[in-house]
This record gives sequence, structure tokens and C-alpha cells, in this order.
Amino acid sequence: MTTEVETTENEVCEACGCSAEMGFIIKEGDDIAEVTIFAQGKEILLAQLEPYLKLAERVNPNYEHQIDDLSEDENKLTAKIKFECSAEKLIFELQSRSLNC
Repeated sequence: MTTEVETTENEVCEACGCSAEMGFIIKEGDDIAEVTIFAQGKEILLAQLEPYLKLAERVNPNYEHQIDDLSEDENKLTAKIKFECSAEKLIFELQSRSLNC
């Protein structure tokens, strides 16, 4: 008994020249988004982080976040936002693009 299997290669997107499968974009265990903000002073940094945390809560109210201790004259904040699954992280990253404008 012989079974024939037809395979096709991923087609290249004409718009951007990329080829990918969804499994390569949404990776299991890739559920932590990183947000970096540059501003002068702890108070301003934390204020600019707030919209990202509100967005994370809309994506999943059970999100967790971590930021390093900040000095009063700090000029950079890096926050790690953990979601329950990779798809939530991807949704957050896509929606947060509008916050960067």
C-alpha cells in the first residue's frame, strides 16, 4: 500500500517578503512582554507606564508585572508583563503599538 502526501512550501508574502507559520509567531511559553520607557524622573516613568498596565488588564485581568527599583532621577524603566498564555502577549504587543505614537 502506498500513500502519497503532497507538501507545499510556505509562500512568500508579496507585501513584505516574509514567510512564516503561525506556530513560529505564537510560541508556547513566550508569555512575557517587555516594555521600556525613557523619560526623566521616577514619577514621569511610572505615569507613562500606567497606560500599558491598563491595556494589560484589559487583555487579561490576571496579568502580573515586575519593574526594577527606580531612583528619583532615573531615566529608563523596563517592565516585564506576564500573561497566562502566548496569545495574550501577542494581543498586548499589537494593541500597545498605538500607545507608542
